[in-house]
Amino acid sequence: MVILRIPTYPSTLSEYSMNTDFIYDIPQSRVIFGAGSIKFLQREIELLGAKKALVLCTPEQVELAEKISSILGDVSVGIYSKAVMHVPIESAKEAREVAKELGADCAIAVGGGSTTGLGKAIALEYDLPILAIPTTYAGSEMTPVYGITENGIKKTGKDPRVLPKTVIYDPELTLTLPLEMSITSGINAIAHAAEGLYAQNGNPIMSLLAEEGIRALADGLRKLKNNAQDIEARSLCLYGAWLCGYVLGNVGMAIHHKLCHTLGGSFNLPHAPTHTVVLPHAISYNEKAAPEAMQRIKRALNAPTESTAANALFKLIKDLDGPLSLASLGLTEPDLDKATDIALANPYWNPEPIEKNAIRHLLQNAYNGTNPN
Repeated sequence: MVILRIPTYPSTLSEYSMNTDFIYDIPQSRVIFGAGSIKFLQREIELLGAKKALVLCTPEQVELAEKISSILGDVSVGIYSKAVMHVPIESAKEAREVAKELGADCAIAVGGGSTTGLGKAIALEYDLPILAIPTTYAGSEMTPVYGITENGIKKTGKDPRVLPKTVIYDPELTLTLPLEMSITSGINAIAHAAEGLYAQNGNPIMSLLAEEGIRALADGLRKLKNNAQDIEARSLCLYGAWLCGYVLGNVGMAIHHKLCHTLGGSFNLPHAPTHTVVLPHAISYNEKAAPEAMQRIKRALNAPTESTAANALFKLIKDLDGPLSLASLGLTEPDLDKATDIALANPYWNPEPIEKNAIRHLLQNAYNGTNPN
């Protein structure tokens, strides 16, 4: 059982910056949460009105996909097990053709962001409902955001058709996720919430969810470091990932996500580890421009008063033995100039103005694994 703590709220409305107008218009997914909740899969498929479900997974998760397929029985029309990082356009086209040939009227995405992303690519073309069964903390199951990589460039967009209609969060399915992957996946989710705190279209509700999501994930990851089979810790991480993904899906992204999409799509760096390395440096870049967001991040991480949000995140990653440098992920130093140019070609909105030399410096620090100042 996970005990959910109510966040410590500011004592005055002025701390919420309530002089800012906002629009709250949030699409919802149906969520089934709890250990063993995979047993409700058949019921959820029936509620979607689906008769022919195509199960999606990566090559590494075929065994779990087969288990899902067996639960569905005749409702399952097959398994497509070629989901890969960053959703190459070739993979998306092949999966779409398979879905069409099998007459699928539903896609079940089992796994992490790669599989969910593939489901979204299918839904974008054929408008199939997606049922997501996350086994990582990626959070993309909570967003209408999709990304497809073509000619070495990862392009993202938003479309309500790709938001999964139903999400089954079963912490027991995450027990086999290796500790190293659990940590980078969790920090990846924290990045969604951290940027949501200073999003151009943010609102007080998303800020509350973001802070709670960061707190839950940080606490859960620390517990996992001590015992990777702790089901309560796994539940806490999955709960936090849900909130962080929800934030990502409903507010805008900024420089952190732009840099990570560039590094992943153009240099094929691993998705979650790249987010893990870049996050403290992107937060440091925005530290002065978004003071309220930084205070929330520090509070969620239970950081000392004298610490910065960037330092607190760097320390969390270091304490968890997560990756700290882009060099360790396979990027070469000559790649930094190219990455800077690509990121600046079509930058996202960001609270701190985007400046080429400053971004290049950010990437250099991330390459070296330097503690941001």
